[in-house]
Amino acid sequence: MDDPSKSSKTRRIILFPLPFQGHINPMIQLANILHSKGFTISIIHTHFNSPDPSKYPHLTFHFIPVGLSEDQASIHDILRALHLLNTECIGPSRECLRKLLATHDDIQCMITDAMMYCSKDVVEDLGIHRIVLRTSSVCSFLAFATLPLLQEKGYFSDHHNNLESRRDDPVPELPPLRVKDIPSIQRPNPNDALKIIRNMVQGTKTASGLILNTFQELEEPNLDYLCQHFRMPTFLIGPFHKFFSAASSSLLTQDRSAISWLDTQKPDSVLYVSFGSLAAMDEDHVTEVAWGLANSMQPFLWVVRPGLVQGSEWLESLPNEFLEITSKRGYIVKWAPQQEVLSHPAVGGFWTHSGWNSVLESICEGVPMICSSFFSDQTVNSRYINDVWKLGIKLECGLKREEIESAIRKILMLDREGQEIRERALCLKVKIQVSLKTDGFSSQSLNALSDLISSFQSSCV
Repeated sequence: MDDPSKSSKTRRIILFPLPFQGHINPMIQLANILHSKGFTISIIHTHFNSPDPSKYPHLTFHFIPVGLSEDQASIHDILRALHLLNTECIGPSRECLRKLLATHDDIQCMITDAMMYCSKDVVEDLGIHRIVLRTSSVCSFLAFATLPLLQEKGYFSDHHNNLESRRDDPVPELPPLRVKDIPSIQRPNPNDALKIIRNMVQGTKTASGLILNTFQELEEPNLDYLCQHFRMPTFLIGPFHKFFSAASSSLLTQDRSAISWLDTQKPDSVLYVSFGSLAAMDEDHVTEVAWGLANSMQPFLWVVRPGLVQGSEWLESLPNEFLEITSKRGYIVKWAPQQEVLSHPAVGGFWTHSGWNSVLESICEGVPMICSSFFSDQTVNSRYINDVWKLGIKLECGLKREEIESAIRKILMLDREGQEIRERALCLKVKIQVSLKTDGFSSQSLNALSDLISSFQSSCV
């Protein structure tokens, strides 16, 4: 990393994240990375889901009076939350940015989350360059960008969208996806989702550059297609968390007893289970998960986040018999220090919701995955993990105890398929390490991003 004491530290970048855990983490990581390159970082953030500024004394936070109620922020209506944020943030964030421009003559550009597409209107007429961060994989970003085309071809019509009969059909426009993998196809009113996606795509195309938290060695086949559709400087500088840990930006309290418990387990023996910070399931599904874990007869560390099970405070929805049977080989916590868990020698597999941060963290540690998906880019990620990258097993039937048990045994007991998955995961772990070295692709891409930002003229009003 560059010495932040160099004169370039007077060049300021404004960051504007989407205020959800899976988007805050990579934006904070990017802030740390750019700070290490000599830039001064200011962050405009909503009061909703705000990070603790005391954890980041090298960053300056400017909070705007925009919040969401618990009902408005519900994962059951994430589209409503995105719409409200992009509507309510325009005025306060523009005023905040205007004040920053009036008091600082060193502002080079603004970096915004792609889902905060309102930033296009925020910077309008202020004479400031805007770069977009997409916190997903290239393959899922391209899938979202293709959704309007799929709508034109009838994929979201009642006639075409008979999920029970067509869900396993291939999507020729987006190989290797199947109909059930198309993001948002199960929405009762896909027009709302498609409007937000169009805004996100168009907002990205008008930016001065595009940053993705991924790396060339994983997604090279998709890069040409990406460059054809987004004709702008593009920077793959991931995985961000290998530069700086995300642990301190967690909005949830981490239970470190998970590490102490892992210390008592044999190498590569434990399945780590976590479905992220937003996913929710009903009691029938959590029962299938529980008995899949129990019947596999393998040790597990399971994150049961309060709110994971609809209508349940914490563990009361789990079968009492399950808790008794697995008490000596299972450990349940409300939240875990995930990066530390995945790097622990005892962890031999990761059952994940396939959110992109979790996928990257697993790949970086060479840990094979079992993939479920709940919404958004997760369906695309899990398909690529299973069919293209072959780094894990996708649960094709949803949450069924028999399929869960079979997948766990393949991953942890290492039959031929499981062994091949582990070998590929470990091979890719090495490629990531190479990419992050001085002459590696991610490192070179980071230098190119720094050069682009430095080429912008500082803005003021």
